[in-house]
Amino acid sequence: MDSWQRRPARFSDVPRESWADWHWQQQNRMRRPADFEGVLELSAREREAWTAAAEKFRVAVTPHYAALMDPLDPTCPVRRQALPDPDELRTFDFELEDPLAEERNMVVPGLTHRYPDRVLLYASHNCPVYCRHCTRKRKVADPSSAASRDGLRAAMEYIRRTPSARDVVISGGDPLSLSDERLTAILAELRSIAHVEVVRIGTRNPVTLPQRITEQLAAALREFRPLYVNTHFNHPNELGPDAVRALGLLLDAGCILGNQMVLLKGVNDDPATVMTLNRGLLRAGCRPYYMLQCDMAEGISHFRTPLQSGLDIMSHLRGRIGGLGIPDFVVDLPDGGGKVELTPNSVISRDGREIVFESAAGRRTFVDFVE
Repeated sequence: MDSWQRRPARFSDVPRESWADWHWQQQNRMRRPADFEGVLELSAREREAWTAAAEKFRVAVTPHYAALMDPLDPTCPVRRQALPDPDELRTFDFELEDPLAEERNMVVPGLTHRYPDRVLLYASHNCPVYCRHCTRKRKVADPSSAASRDGLRAAMEYIRRTPSARDVVISGGDPLSLSDERLTAILAELRSIAHVEVVRIGTRNPVTLPQRITEQLAAALREFRPLYVNTHFNHPNELGPDAVRALGLLLDAGCILGNQMVLLKGVNDDPATVMTLNRGLLRAGCRPYYMLQCDMAEGISHFRTPLQSGLDIMSHLRGRIGGLGIPDFVVDLPDGGGKVELTPNSVISRDGREIVFESAAGRRTFVDFVE
């Protein structure tokens, strides 16, 4: 069933045409406990969190995303990602407000240049749903962090005069929160810069607001092929008919799709869930790209898992799903240290040229060749 067919009682009289309108979805986002009457039964823990955690980091949930939640189970993996929890108020010494040093490496307002050939363009402060595990909780949902036209102009000027900026990641917030006109103006300017070879859009709209992916948007994006679109599905329950349709429109527009899943305790930290998600993504034409260890941002450590959990998932995937379904398991090191890939150690022993490996089929000996 699509999300309109699953819509909560509060929205029972909403026609399909309205539900399918992304503007309607944005205008009817739920932000306060009272908004969830007729949608789901808030637990005492969730209500407790609203008085403090929701003040620190705003709540916003689209009707579509709410329709994916179990209305009676506060441990629902979709619900846990969107509703506040008292554990968000717990902080630890190792947590950082800006764990990836994006602000420190900001060369002009809204543009981070941390890697040699890549820049991150902060295009919007707004998201359809404010994910509780967000690494940018320090600024997302804060109107004062919105990208100004002057800031975007300065960012484009920096990219033009920096030949090493070959790869531009448009992020936020969510850049698809922008109108078609504003988004395509950014894309057109980037395409006019000869040394910009790769343009990426980071968006969670296919998950939280798939109605945003309209035929009009797809037609506009088609003019800027190839575009790399990385989205953020964390659980199979998010990959319903609406999301699959949105991904299909992006594919038809010539977009190259990848998924960046964040490993979250109680959401997707078991091999079966990741396997199901990755198979579904491949069917929809979206390659599992990254499985990311949860960042060390403030107030999200209740989501963090041991590194071994990720390594165990990677071991389970290998040999059970084709290589296209195996993401890179990545830790984005704090303080701007960059991404490092973690892989299970398959080497059991070495004896001269003979190396014993552990594979999905069992232990096998491989003879190294040295001429």
